[in-house]
Amino acid sequence: MDLTGLIIGGVSLFIGGVLKGATGAGAPLLAIPLLSMLYDVPLAVAVMTVPSLVSNSWQAWHFRESRPRPLLIWGFAVAGAVGTVTGSLMLAAFAPDLLLLIVALAVLLYICFRLLQPGWRLGEALAARLSVPAGLLGGVLQGATGISAPVSITFLNAISLERATFIVTISTFFAASAVVQIPFLYGLGILSFERMILSVAALAPLFAGMPVGARLARRIDRATFDKIILAILGVISLRLVWSAIV
Repeated sequence: MDLTGLIIGGVSLFIGGVLKGATGAGAPLLAIPLLSMLYDVPLAVAVMTVPSLVSNSWQAWHFRESRPRPLLIWGFAVAGAVGTVTGSLMLAAFAPDLLLLIVALAVLLYICFRLLQPGWRLGEALAARLSVPAGLLGGVLQGATGISAPVSITFLNAISLERATFIVTISTFFAASAVVQIPFLYGLGILSFERMILSVAALAPLFAGMPVGARLARRIDRATFDKIILAILGVISLRLVWSAIV
């Protein structure tokens, strides 16, 4: 990475931290597409591994008293970890342009679903039974692109969980995926020693952004904040498509 890349990468991670601090999830939604435009998807996914493990482990522990029924949280997390293995193999095998298109498609699907089905709701009992297939699919996306939001966040949003319960559930999912993803990416040669150092360094801007996001969440209503984020994601995803096809 050159100096310009480090600065832009740091800013993208800071913005991702703002999003995570405001909503409890979603840092990769901004950071990975931006890093992918600068470099490539494997590097972007590798850089986010340590921040994902550390930040989500902390949030899962901090909100542990708000855990939902065991099948929902653990079925979702364990299935996500299993899916991450398949996704990591896809990350190593697929061509860079194809990975860019997958990331862009994942983000666009998330945007479309949020716009077309803002009021979709899922009962917690049914959600518990669907937690394993949802976690498995989300894990595949997480491993292949670092972005599982079209499945993971959409699935949990549909249950209308309380904020603390949402955070502990999604954080447990991401932490479990990261535990599996780190050794797999190292074994596949994607997470090199240099990228591990960058991943550890990425903790600083991410954690710097989280308290800013928490403060913004208290000043900006959730609907307005969501619209801003969706607009930013739309521009990023279209730019990814352009990068992949040109």
